[in-house]
Amino acid sequence: MTFFAPMTSDLSAMLADIHHAAVDDAPGRPGRVAAAIQCHLHNPGLLADVSCPSCPQNYIRHLLHADAEGRYAVVALVWQPGQMSAVHAHRTWCSLGIWRGVLSEAFYDMPEGDTTPRQTKAVVRGQGDTSSGPADLTVIHRLANLSTTEAISIHVYGASFDRFGSDVNHLF
Repeated sequence: MTFFAPMTSDLSAMLADIHHAAVDDAPGRPGRVAAAIQCHLHNPGLLADVSCPSCPQNYIRHLLHADAEGRYAVVALVWQPGQMSAVHAHRTWCSLGIWRGVLSEAFYDMPEGDTTPRQTKAVVRGQGDTSSGPADLTVIHRLANLSTTEAISIHVYGASFDRFGSDVNHLF
């Protein structure tokens, strides 16, 4: 495993659990990775030695770990109030957990013959909550910090970090 963030024993333990879940190609991998993340989300010291500043313009990703074989990468996303992702689907599997704050996850469908996704539901996710999904361009969602405080989420994507721009999100 290749690590980029400073390693506390708490962060190291979470990354080891993620690694064991992420390298198994068996069906259900995104759910297993989400469960591996979830076990660590109530630990206030998880990111104690990791610098995760926010960005005033957009949410920002901080690389925590990149698998040496390029199978996955782990990032912390920092969200200021009002920041949100674009509406998107994933070209690769993804798992996430909320470490601090609250995020809203909105889900969309694509009406036949239309080019604009339509929101069908939203789920509020607080500290300790997780979500995951396969590589599937029909599973469309958006994450948003609709609260008044900063939020930090941990995400694992089934792609090497240097390929996030092309291999992770399909934007609508």
